Amino acid sequence: MRVRPISPDRLVTELTERLLTVAAGPTVDGSTPPAHLRVAVDGPPAAAPDRLAEALIDPLRAGGRPALHLRAEDFLRPASVRFEFGRTNPDAYYEGWIDETGLRREVLDPAGPGGTGRVLPSLWDARTDRASRAAYQELPPGTVLLLSGALLLGGGLPFDVAVHLVLSPAALARRTDPAQRWTLPAFARYADEVAPQSFADVVLRVDDPRHPAWVQRADGAG
Repeated sequence: MRVRPISPDRLVTELTERLLTVAAGPTVDGSTPPAHLRVAVDGPPAAAPDRLAEALIDPLRAGGRPALHLRAEDFLRPASVRFEFGRTNPDAYYEGWIDETGLRREVLDPAGPGGTGRVLPSLWDARTDRASRAAYQELPPGTVLLLSGALLLGGGLPFDVAVHLVLSPAALARRTDPAQRWTLPAFARYADEVAPQSFADVVLRVDDPRHPAWVQRADGAG
């Protein structure tokens, strides 16, 4: 596995170029590229996946692609489900905080092959613990849909491109808010059981956000 240091600005530029290339196609098997590109920007809160996804919006639009950023935290399950086994249960956090069924139904399937292109930008407001009542949005043709959040990969959610942000265990512990350190066992389990670093299309090491690195896997991917 090779690690290539890269500046934050250059990282955004190269990742934008990668997404624009994939969106334009052709696909690896020579088929027609998807009507929309569904991109996971996966990483723990300490890795700031929301910030990276947001940073890609303007460059993608400048490259001629409509772009929309959605956050997984706007598709959480109700508090009664999330906190059934306690508010700080790492296994519950790992296994069931995200409403994956709702995310597929309202976003990923409609943005996928044969989908309607009509997506719901948010489903649940965790602050009020009520439905967000957001209005549906019609995706312009060729939209790059960026979904950012934690624990997104390995559960069967349909993404066309997976970007994974990884930190060493020490960096993750150091950069995680003290009030959220109860989640660390969940991320250790994710790294062990899912191993997203082994299959994500793009892997970025972000131990120090000022000095990220692009990781190339042993099989040459990345």
